[in-house]
Amino acid sequence: MAVRFDVITLFPELFAPFQTVGVTRRAFETKAVDVRLWPLRDFAEGVYRRVDDRPFGGGPGMVMLVEPLVRCLSAIRSDQDAAAAPRLPVVLFSPAGKPLTQQRVQQLAEGPGAVLVCGRYEGIDQRFIDAHVDEEISLGDYVLSGGELPALTLIDAVTRLQPGVLHDAASHEQDSFSDGLLDCPHYSRPEVLDWPADGNERGVDAAVPPVLMSGHHAHIARWRREQQLRITALRRPELIELARARGELSKHDEHFLSQLTL
Repeated sequence: MAVRFDVITLFPELFAPFQTVGVTRRAFETKAVDVRLWPLRDFAEGVYRRVDDRPFGGGPGMVMLVEPLVRCLSAIRSDQDAAAAPRLPVVLFSPAGKPLTQQRVQQLAEGPGAVLVCGRYEGIDQRFIDAHVDEEISLGDYVLSGGELPALTLIDAVTRLQPGVLHDAASHEQDSFSDGLLDCPHYSRPEVLDWPADGNERGVDAAVPPVLMSGHHAHIARWRREQQLRITALRRPELIELARARGELSKHDEHFLSQLTL
């Protein structure tokens, strides 16, 4: 069954190029991921098709109105019913939401999809959130102009996990966060770089790490694991503690970590 995303947005044109480029394109072409755009102004009334107004209590910015959002969501529900689709949860992108994680992406990739609400302006009338939103998601502790970029991010993350999207089905299994840690470094040809005179400002070793050229799969696997541990301990130590709490670190992992000088 396809993963379906119904996107409520004021700027549907932002999504069109995304569906025609890159490795995820085939998911949209085959409808493995079905993205349906719902321009919010189509559900606004009046000459100016207003979707926002000043906030009660004063203050800067404008607030998105409930009525156009409800009409749009009602149209989405009718369309889902006509397609015999399940009732999809409503997701709002908001700084107040829980941070998006790979685990949540995996859950969404294995589910039927969601209605994605892309807010704009100062925010959305809280009554719509209380009445209809099932989950609020944030990309991080910063504020964007609207929810379109988070929606694109979520759709991309979910799409690349669909069967047949990536050339190597095991590729995403080695991604950062897939096993709770950051990914290890990767190298390709040539084996030894011929750096130009001004091409190596930091004195980086020109050669690929010898273990990767050894053909010894166990040694390569150990090296990659140790690099994962090293990079994660250096950049995201809290992920090490979470992996430890879940019992996911082996005795070798713990010994290697104990020898690290960060």
